Amino acid sequence: MINQQDQIIDETIIQTILHSLKGRQSLLIAFSGGVDSSVLLHGLVQLKRHYLPDLQLRAIYIHHGLSQNADHWAEHCHQQCQTWQVPLIIEKVKLNAKAGNIEEQARKARYQAIFKHLSHNETLCTAQHLDDQCETFFLALKRGSGPAGLAAMPQENKQHLRPLLTITRQQIEHYATKYKLTWIEDESNQDDHYDRNFLRLNVLPILNHRWPHFSQMVARSAELCQQQQDLIEELLQAEFSQIIGKQGQLSITPLLDYTEYKRNAILRMWFKSQQINMPTRQQIALIWQTVALAKEDANPKFLLHNRQIRRYQNQLYLLPIYQDIEHEILNWDLVSPLILPDNLGQLQVDYHTDLACRLPLANEQITVRFHTQGQFQIVNRHGSRSIKKLWQEHRMPPWQRTRIPLIYYNEQLITAVGIFVTEQGKGTEISFIQK
Repeated sequence: MINQQDQIIDETIIQTILHSLKGRQSLLIAFSGGVDSSVLLHGLVQLKRHYLPDLQLRAIYIHHGLSQNADHWAEHCHQQCQTWQVPLIIEKVKLNAKAGNIEEQARKARYQAIFKHLSHNETLCTAQHLDDQCETFFLALKRGSGPAGLAAMPQENKQHLRPLLTITRQQIEHYATKYKLTWIEDESNQDDHYDRNFLRLNVLPILNHRWPHFSQMVARSAELCQQQQDLIEELLQAEFSQIIGKQGQLSITPLLDYTEYKRNAILRMWFKSQQINMPTRQQIALIWQTVALAKEDANPKFLLHNRQIRRYQNQLYLLPIYQDIEHEILNWDLVSPLILPDNLGQLQVDYHTDLACRLPLANEQITVRFHTQGQFQIVNRHGSRSIKKLWQEHRMPPWQRTRIPLIYYNEQLITAVGIFVTEQGKGTEISFIQK
């Protein structure tokens, strides 16, 4: 005789979720209140009640503020989680409706908010299913993606798990009906102005009617693309490891001998390792031509998303986009730590570093600057050198040269913190550290 627990575990969706957990004990579920995430959360609650009592569940609802019903949806999620005894986080995010692709904005904001709450021992569970996978494949196809993009969504990576990725929307709706679940319907899901909705409402129903297993076949193609991409990266990993530096920079010289296809594959591995959205084929070609192959005396820069690509000494660097602080002048009393702009940390007085200098005189005002010009004589060095020459001697990349705190007494440069001390600052009474 089959007992209640066996009946629960016999469910296809429950079995699928259980198999995907692979011993994970602590989960954060992205809960929108829609049918997909409601089925996922219900399934996990059933597993906890009847099979995995040590399973730790939390849910998070992201309030995008795009719909006038968003507050109602948040309340629905709150009540549902109370009923299922699952702690719920409600997090509001702000979007700019005038700033382009609202779908992409919402997705990025959603994941940023979720990962802010994800503990190191937790796994994020999201409710994407087989039909979502098919839509993602088609969207990648529309963009002209290669194997990496056509691989669509992996079932798991790092702290992210998609337990329902092999389950169809029809199976999810059948489960929700069987267990009499209540869920919300986002009115925007019927707006085929959005690309994903256009596929869901107008394209895939025709294909699935003509070929009933079409979504499964697309998912298989996506999996094969992922296998091909993994194989490419496995075969290139040894060479990639040899040309990437400790700071994540990429050596240009070895790439000159590669075919275009191999070089582009290495560049894509580099972008992936830097956790940046993959550039298009055209962008990769421009990066190679305008940055990597720029004239030797040039200082090229390519902006990509919210990062910049720079070259220095035959190395490619992927960097944040820095604020322009070149002309900032900060007064300092040397008593309290000085907070530096653009996340550069703070300056503190120290008396134990090698680069010591003299104390200021009573009539000397201390300022911190980030740009200087002219010739300077450095302690224990004969003759003067231009600041450009000094930066070059210390292998300082151009983008860092206006981010080094420069301590001035009145209009005299005393020290570049951590780099050098000038003859005008010669002494042993005080030193500075940047933390």
